[in-house]
Amino acid sequence: MSESRPPATPRVLVGVSGSPGSLTALARAADEAWRRGAELWPVLAWEPPGGDLAARRSPAATVLVGDWQRLAQERLLQALSDAFGGTDTGLPGQALVVRGSPGPALVRTAGRTDDVLVVGAGGRGLLRRALWPSVSRYCLAHAGCPVLAVPPSPLHAALTALHRRNTLGLRLDPGLLEREREAAPPDA
Repeated sequence: MSESRPPATPRVLVGVSGSPGSLTALARAADEAWRRGAELWPVLAWEPPGGDLAARRSPAATVLVGDWQRLAQERLLQALSDAFGGTDTGLPGQALVVRGSPGPALVRTAGRTDDVLVVGAGGRGLLRRALWPSVSRYCLAHAGCPVLAVPPSPLHAALTALHRRNTLGLRLDPGLLEREREAAPPDA
C-alpha cells in the first residue's frame, strides 16, 4: 500500500535585513502571500563578524555565537514590527533566522520548486555594486524557484540623495524631491 502525502502549502519567502528596501520587499511578499493563499516566511540570514572562517579561528567566537544569534532574532522581530506594527503578520507561516551568507542562505531555504522568493533589489549605484555583492542577483541566478526582485522606493532614493547633499554640505534643492517623484515610474 502506498502512502499519499498531502501537498505542501505554498510558501512566499522574503529576505529581511531591516533596511528600508527589505521592508518594502516584506510588504510586497505579504501581499503576494495573501493573493496566492500561501504562507509568509520572513527570513533573516546572518554571519558572524568577519565570516564563518574568522569565527572558527577565534576561541572567543564560540562564546559569542549565541549573542549574535539573539541579535539577529531581535533584528528580525524589529523588522516585522516596523512593517506590520507588531510581530504578527496576519498570515500563516513562520519567521526564520538562518546562519549563512544572505544569498546562499535564502536560496537554500527556498528549496521547493513551488516556493516564491522575494528580495529587495537594493541600491543600483556603481560604488555599491562594486563594494557589496548583490543578494538579489545571487538569488536570481541560483534559486530553483521563482524570484521576485522588488525595486527600492523612489521616495527612498530621493531622501538618500537629499541626505548625501546635506552630509556633503551642498545647498539643498527644495524641488529635488518633486523632480525625483515625477521621474519615478508610475507604479512605484
